[in-house]
Amino acid sequence: MPDTESSAAPSVRVAALYRFTRFADHAALREPLLAACNANGIRGTLLLASEGINGTIAGSPEGIDAVLAHIRALPDCADVDVKFSAASSMPFRRMKVRLKREIVTMGQPGIDPRHTAGTYVDPAEWNALIADPETIVIDTRNDYEVAVGTFERAIDPKTATFRDFPDWFRAQRDQLLGEGKAPKVAMFCTGGIRCEKSTAFLKQEGVDEVFHLKGGILKYLETVPEEKSLWRGECFVFDQRVTVGHGLAEGSYGLCHACRRPVSDTDRASPLFEEGVSCPACHAERTDAQRESYRERQRQELRAARQGFAHVGAVFAAGHDDE
Repeated sequence: MPDTESSAAPSVRVAALYRFTRFADHAALREPLLAACNANGIRGTLLLASEGINGTIAGSPEGIDAVLAHIRALPDCADVDVKFSAASSMPFRRMKVRLKREIVTMGQPGIDPRHTAGTYVDPAEWNALIADPETIVIDTRNDYEVAVGTFERAIDPKTATFRDFPDWFRAQRDQLLGEGKAPKVAMFCTGGIRCEKSTAFLKQEGVDEVFHLKGGILKYLETVPEEKSLWRGECFVFDQRVTVGHGLAEGSYGLCHACRRPVSDTDRASPLFEEGVSCPACHAERTDAQRESYRERQRQELRAARQGFAHVGAVFAAGHDDE
């Protein structure tokens, strides 16, 4: 797959990447990869598991190229899937390379997207597929992601994490597929990795005609003109840009640093919103003691910013490995 990057002249280059493969010893890859990132001034998060590599990194174009060269030299990673975009400022606070059981956590044994994933559909052909009334369109992302944008006709599973998707599908299968000839099922996610697993899962469950958007929403927003787009809203991304829109331009949402959910202007106007402490979505989920600890973290972050450096508390309060 040829690498393409946003037409905007980026001050910071962002690379979202993944590759399903089989690493004999993924733990041995961590330190050399982290060293390559640090040596080239790269920040972000990369996940390593026995099933492959996944993550998003940012830095100078030269630094990104150097790290991608390192990744492509890993076993069976020459064709790693990479999607480029731009950020007006560094969207990550530090560099992390984490060892995981899965590079995107579904918790279903025996799924191998390298061999059983659904049929790729290029962004240019996606509109025709999802506009077909015989096609069921499923958004495989989490509820807080779907809330800020999705495709027309897409079903929202209202899942809190990707781990919830298998149970949701099994519970809804009869209602979704009905009787007789099974309909086509088209699924999509942010960058493509969750669709690799979700389509492989449906194939394992006996669904034959399963399709997924090649390159995910990000590739669609990058390549499909807005006037022809069936996308509505913005797309949540797992960094400090929070959301992007058509052409991968930075979006309008902020971020709640207590729960990592996106916040709109309406959310910010709510009495339940407090910068760095709570938002309408998470206020009832946290205790007074937790909110006080977030306030202290926010005070430290503001103090650090006045002194001209980033406080470590500025990183997201909780981790997601869904994408």
